[in-house]
Amino acid sequence: MNTRQSSSRNTPADPAPEAIRDAKLAPFWLDQPGAPAPSPEFTGAGECDLAVVGAGFSGLWAALLAKERDPGLDVVVLDGGSVGGQASGRNGGICMGSLTHGVAQGAELFPREEERLVQLGMGTLDAIERTIARECIDCGWERTGELDIATAPWHLEGLREERAHYARLGLEHQWLDREELQADVHSPTYLAGLWHHDAAIVDPARLAWGLARVCAERGVRFFERTPVTALERTPAGVMLRARGGTLRARSAVLATNAFRPLLRRLRLSVIPVYDYALMTEPLSEAQFESVGWSRRQALADAGYLFHYYRLTEDRRILWGGWDALYHYGSRIASRLEDRPDEHAELAGHFFATFPQLEGLRFTHRWAGVIDTCSRFCQFWGTALGGRVSYVLGYTGLGVAASRFGAEVALDLLGGPTELTELRFVKSRPLPFPPEPFRLPLIEVTRRSTQRAESAGGRRNLWLRSLDRFGLGFDS
Repeated sequence: MNTRQSSSRNTPADPAPEAIRDAKLAPFWLDQPGAPAPSPEFTGAGECDLAVVGAGFSGLWAALLAKERDPGLDVVVLDGGSVGGQASGRNGGICMGSLTHGVAQGAELFPREEERLVQLGMGTLDAIERTIARECIDCGWERTGELDIATAPWHLEGLREERAHYARLGLEHQWLDREELQADVHSPTYLAGLWHHDAAIVDPARLAWGLARVCAERGVRFFERTPVTALERTPAGVMLRARGGTLRARSAVLATNAFRPLLRRLRLSVIPVYDYALMTEPLSEAQFESVGWSRRQALADAGYLFHYYRLTEDRRILWGGWDALYHYGSRIASRLEDRPDEHAELAGHFFATFPQLEGLRFTHRWAGVIDTCSRFCQFWGTALGGRVSYVLGYTGLGVAASRFGAEVALDLLGGPTELTELRFVKSRPLPFPPEPFRLPLIEVTRRSTQRAESAGGRRNLWLRSLDRFGLGFDS
């Protein structure tokens, strides 16, 4: 690991363990007033035109866009938990315009479509902003951009390459040298930064709740605590079997994120990884002045192992990232969210970055599962004779990309469009190996990445081999 931010900093004299001692094990965004009243469970038998499985961002956008295309459509959303209760309400609330996990990634994977995908990504960000304004969704939306930060000399080369991509594509950006960066955000670890303006910050839970409210106002029916267990093709469409009954639909969109796919073919395409996060108490005026950060950009490290962080409306700091943990057999369980060692390490990294904030406490600590795929960005497909479409694999960058994902998923149900003909949409990531091979290979990749981070970015033979095929494991 990067020695600047090693877990060895968490000694008894270190502020990290004390800072998280009283932190509540709950996602900050979901632990606030304003959540919609729970919807009923689905029981018995029913019918609809479009069934959406999953009430996260992808499912919510699919329902809303479907009603905008055809207001008379009968749309039902089913979720095994609650609206926005998983990845959509547990992320950092950094809304990136990229559809491909960054402009460099898009250039590498889809060089012939690079400029078009950038246009579509920026258009998606604009469309989200218009919806928030038009529907009066109170979700703390701020078009701040993101500042990618070099904290080690070897990070500078990657930042310069990223800068070249932004310049070539004509995207608004600004390079900040050490002095300029330190004047903007005060941290002894910062060497340089690239401020690109294709990003916003948002309260993700309030965005999800707001989208659900707008959907309900248009007649979308919601059923929570209703896990769908099976899909079957019928002469008129598809039948969804849930715990309490069956729902017949003309078509369906699957937006299940990291949870076990309903289609067997997808079970090697995505894996769930746990990402951990902390939220501080509100900064005092003096503490805020000691950090600067008056332009409130989203921030992210430029290394292989990175942190993402941002300010809230009441001047808290969300701090997340660094590691991505996979558990044997793609296991998902609430007890895996309680990892004091991961949270203590994150807190140690926080105080290494902002030593002037020693004494600040964290009020919340949590984790969420991310649907990781081997190409780092979403993919699509259809099943059951074209009656079912799906979108998965956002790999931690789905707050904005989920709207585009939903748009394409709907297009796939209706026939060819300009979007469905993109190679980006037609191509698929390579599958992960099954167990018992999956966990060892992921651990080799994870540990190799840790060694590369502490070795000045030097990637071993294993990582270089993955690079040649455009593969990897990340959050």
